[in-house]
Amino acid sequence: MHDYLLSVFLGIVEGLTEFLPVSSTAHLRITEKLFSLPLDDPYWKMYSIVIQLGAILCLPIYFRARIARFLATFPRGERQDRTALTHPLTLVMIAFLCTAVPSFLLTKLIGKHLESLTVMGLSLLVGGIVMWIIDAYFGSPRTVGRHMTERTEDVSLMQAIWIGICQVASAVFPGTSRSMATIAAGQVAGMSRTAALEFSFFLSIPTMVAATGYDLLRTFHPKHGAEALGRMPINGHEWAVLLVGFVISFIVALAVVAWFMNWVRQRGFMPFAIYRIVVGIAVLVWVMKG
Repeated sequence: MHDYLLSVFLGIVEGLTEFLPVSSTAHLRITEKLFSLPLDDPYWKMYSIVIQLGAILCLPIYFRARIARFLATFPRGERQDRTALTHPLTLVMIAFLCTAVPSFLLTKLIGKHLESLTVMGLSLLVGGIVMWIIDAYFGSPRTVGRHMTERTEDVSLMQAIWIGICQVASAVFPGTSRSMATIAAGQVAGMSRTAALEFSFFLSIPTMVAATGYDLLRTFHPKHGAEALGRMPINGHEWAVLLVGFVISFIVALAVVAWFMNWVRQRGFMPFAIYRIVVGIAVLVWVMKG
């Protein structure tokens, strides 16, 4: 496949799947195997990290007004009922720390599972079933309207800690999906679909910046005696291919975030649960036949 066409294709895959609860890691890995793509090459490993940054960039741009309001109202909040500890910005960082510390300590375990299609298939399948059950119960007419938390501004400290802890599963088991873990955890903790999704997006910003930043650090400055995770472009062609993927990932992710917010307010997460189950089964069958 021509490098530029491949870059457009991978940028679309990354942008489509990064913030939907279907796992971008699993989809990039599946795409690599299906089309025999050279994603294990050091350049393409680095490319996969950088196009994630393109997707991340869409979040502060899409939520710029909300983020500006959070900053302007820190620490008391919009209704003057918050503290420096319970303000939404602080709670996002607390949830991030609850994810980052255990994930860092489990780095070796994460690396062991990172390339396993079997783990990804099982994670897609189990995560889909969990999402189906949770959304069917917590999004049903008898529970809608009874949520403790309808807005991100009302998220509690314990809800933030719970969501951060649950997100560790997405780091340990590729295919789980960060957004799936945080959305499902939020609903279980008494958050509305919209509040759970929005908090998931805000939490994605520090989480993904830290994860991709750490991977880039391993590319530029590998640990003593360890191989570099990837390599930077060495000519104009490689820089151009990288730029194409970065821009495509950003544009597609921005469109997906806007669409997903509107979709969830009206319809919920059930179609994504079904999709995960179907893809998870397909991946496991594929692995067993291979």
